[in-house]
Amino acid sequence: MKKIINIIKYIITTILFLSIIIVLFHYYKVNASSKLEGIENFPSSYQPYLKEILKKHPNWKFTALYTNLDWNYVISQENVFGKNLVPKNYSERWKNLTPGQYNVEVDRGWVDSSKQAVEYCMDPRNFLNEVRIFQFETLSYDTHTNSLNGIEKILYGTEFYDRQVSYLDSNGNTISMNEKYSDLILRAGQTSLVSPYHLASRIKQEVGPFLTHSSISGTVAGFEGLYNFYNIGATSSTEPLGAIKNGLKYARDGKGASNETKNKYLIPWNTKERAITGGAIFIGSSYINVGQNAIYLQKFDVNDDRGGLFWHQYMTNVLAPYSESKSIYNGYQKSGLLDTSMSFIIPVYENMPEIQIESPNINSDDFVQDNTKVYCNRTNVNIRTGPNTSYEVLTQVSYQDKMTRIKKGKQAGDKWDKVILENGIVGYIYQTYVTEVPPVKIEKIELSIDNQVMQKGETKTLKVQIFPEEASNHKITFSSDNLKVATVDNNGNIKAVGKGEATITVKSDENNVQSKINITVYSKVTGINLDKAEIYLPVGENIILNARIEPEDANDKEIIYESDNENIASIDKDGTITAKQEGEVNIIASSKENPDIKAICKLIVVRKMEDSEISFDSPLRVNNLEISGLDYNQNTVEYVKSKITTNLELEFVNNKDEILGSANLLGTGSKIRVKENGKILREYVIILYGDDNGDGKINGVDLLVLQRHILEIEEMKGIYLKAANVRKTATKATSIDLLLIQRHILEIKFIEQ
Repeated sequence: MKKIINIIKYIITTILFLSIIIVLFHYYKVNASSKLEGIENFPSSYQPYLKEILKKHPNWKFTALYTNLDWNYVISQENVFGKNLVPKNYSERWKNLTPGQYNVEVDRGWVDSSKQAVEYCMDPRNFLNEVRIFQFETLSYDTHTNSLNGIEKILYGTEFYDRQVSYLDSNGNTISMNEKYSDLILRAGQTSLVSPYHLASRIKQEVGPFLTHSSISGTVAGFEGLYNFYNIGATSSTEPLGAIKNGLKYARDGKGASNETKNKYLIPWNTKERAITGGAIFIGSSYINVGQNAIYLQKFDVNDDRGGLFWHQYMTNVLAPYSESKSIYNGYQKSGLLDTSMSFIIPVYENMPEIQIESPNINSDDFVQDNTKVYCNRTNVNIRTGPNTSYEVLTQVSYQDKMTRIKKGKQAGDKWDKVILENGIVGYIYQTYVTEVPPVKIEKIELSIDNQVMQKGETKTLKVQIFPEEASNHKITFSSDNLKVATVDNNGNIKAVGKGEATITVKSDENNVQSKINITVYSKVTGINLDKAEIYLPVGENIILNARIEPEDANDKEIIYESDNENIASIDKDGTITAKQEGEVNIIASSKENPDIKAICKLIVVRKMEDSEISFDSPLRVNNLEISGLDYNQNTVEYVKSKITTNLELEFVNNKDEILGSANLLGTGSKIRVKENGKILREYVIILYGDDNGDGKINGVDLLVLQRHILEIEEMKGIYLKAANVRKTATKATSIDLLLIQRHILEIKFIEQ
């Protein structure tokens, strides 16, 4: 029982070690990102949307931000209570329904969002249209696009529009300026190197359209004459005006910031100009200039040059990037700037869903799953981001344009279908505007592969062509008539398993139309395994060097033997070595198929010993300079030495050539050296069946060594591979030997030596 417990402890320790390695690998991986400009550098699921935008705006540039973050990992880090909020009056699909968290006001009127809401808002592909893409606009100041006129267009419809600035000082006195809000915002952008259009949009987002908002009124009790246009530091609080007061505390003294920080951000914000400019400097240095150079990246911290992720997030409103993008678009549109050069940086995650996450506004109960080919029956029909004319247009389709309907609408009133266009765009179309394509059956299947001869272990993809092409959506089945030779999956990936021939069949499930292709698997030589790495052989004697080609099922198993000094020793074609005169020589075994694959045995030719000079008592057995028959309970040097009769010197070493004392154990790979005047005359190697690692014990470590060999993780060679074959057969060690070693350890049946 103690032995079993030790084995379990060893396995648990190994698993924990591997887990630590995986965690460390993931940590270092997620802290690196890369940027590639150009639509061609985006994943295929992004490209069709960007190409549609580029048709309208050829001067726009798109950069893929490869975050190297796993999608599910990102969502798990963002789907944390209180990190992303929605208004309390939103539908249940937008809200976290977990008991104890549901409808809890994290901030007044705001509650925790659902996982679906986080996934929808974080999937960039949902917002790759002309309007919502502005949440990915790079936010640096640009003299070519930023102007007073553009700022005023963004401010239109608010009390900031075309309005001269006035404010209250700490004593309640009204201070009037000869400049407008647009003047202050433009100057703030120039100072902070932040786009003033972004600043104007952010002010609208944070304080709304009215100058009476508490954050910028200058009249909040205890905070008279203080202003915070961007709600910086306005952390959530359930206290009345709690978040606003927290923001005004920051406006007053930076919440205890150093004098250097306060000077940098122009704190206190006791004038509107200081508040607008100082806040812009804060946004620029705290976000835009450290990698969070887009509204999306400020809301979702997935590209932070400071090394941290998911914590430095400017907004809690999960839909803030969505909302602000519309404001920015409107400003550009009204100012006539949409056709100028603009740059966008768009995140890409690993292992993203094949189709982007649905908006919580869209009720899944209004649709049934579908997979029907349809075509457009009108001209110039809009494909929209959602099932309503209020959603943005992604692209247009015309008469007879084909698509695949993946969800069929069953809404009350006007019905909409969810479709995938042939270019990959996913969107919604009015159901009346589509007609189902009549089903077309498969008439012919053609198969091809670059080479029908495969190497064992190789994988190739079978190319399948369906005729007519319109029938390619019908189900086909792949099969192999010899799974020991080749397997094939449902994607046509053929894996060569073992030597031989197999026929791969592809058949239509609908009408049994089929095609076949023959595959021949060739098992090439990968290595040569020698049973001895070093031999001491007396002059005039012979010994057989056993060599084995790997893998066992290799097509060409012929081995070429040679000696690099025929005067000292020779070897024939069957591996029999003949010692001729004293000296050292290398015996080389090479693959005939691939002469570069070889193994070398070192041979030392010594003086001839007479058989009478040494003898071995039972139970020891000697064969071809290998000693077996050791009792695994009596395998000390002292015991084995007592079974040997000789007047010559005896030296015992372990498998690391370390000299052993009388109490030490002899195991597989240990050697008995027979010496005369310090010179080795003969060397015997010990083989203890079941002792796979050579420590002289048969335990759980030997199980793991053999298991790793069977799983092709770490190869065993020579005498150790022979010791693992406890059945003493000519074949290689297998799981049967693994079971026999286990039965020995559990004392069910002991291994015969």
